Amino acid sequence: MAETPVERLLTVIAQLREHCPWMGALTHESLVEYLIEEAYEVAETIEAGHPDAELQGELGDVLLQVVLHARLAQERDSFTFDDVARGLVAKMVRRNPHVFRPDGSLQDSFPATVEEIVHKWDAVKRAERPERNDPFEGIPRALPALARAQKSIDRAARAGSPHAQPPVVGSGNTKAGPFATEDELGDHLFAVVRSAHAAGLDAERALRGAVRRYQQQETQHQHPS
Repeated sequence: MAETPVERLLTVIAQLREHCPWMGALTHESLVEYLIEEAYEVAETIEAGHPDAELQGELGDVLLQVVLHARLAQERDSFTFDDVARGLVAKMVRRNPHVFRPDGSLQDSFPATVEEIVHKWDAVKRAERPERNDPFEGIPRALPALARAQKSIDRAARAGSPHAQPPVVGSGNTKAGPFATEDELGDHLFAVVRSAHAAGLDAERALRGAVRRYQQQETQHQHPS
């Protein structure tokens, strides 16, 4: 029986690890920068509206990172790519009881609103880690500052924080500038992120879009057609 595309991919990566000195020298640590870079390239492809063929290629680059990390673990008899997939399936079934029964079969009915789903998702996560009291635990410190701020605000709001409502940007401690210190600037940026979150907007994505538009405008000014 012919190999499936995934099986062929795993075979090729195993052969590269054995016969390519560059691939053979890779470690989990050395791969981190590539995983982050490839994830951002996927985001850029989607947000810039690039063709689906380009998105397909970028997703392949992200998959390569997953396969490589799994291969490194397999070489030290820790876990395999199949283990990663199996664990992910179990997690999706466990964390989505509104769709699946514990045995993985579908429920007879499904929730009608996203709010119901989020409530059940949070309840399952709390049941998995009852010792976790810090709502911010698990938020990666390496996230860009705006994204980390928005994730923190979302976690606090879902935990029932009384400070979930955003301040009015431009008043009090959130003046629009000029700023005398980085603390003042930080408070203003955080207030902007809180306002974005309250409006259902993604501050990190919004700023990426603004930077992209700025670069396009500057390029047009410098190289008019």
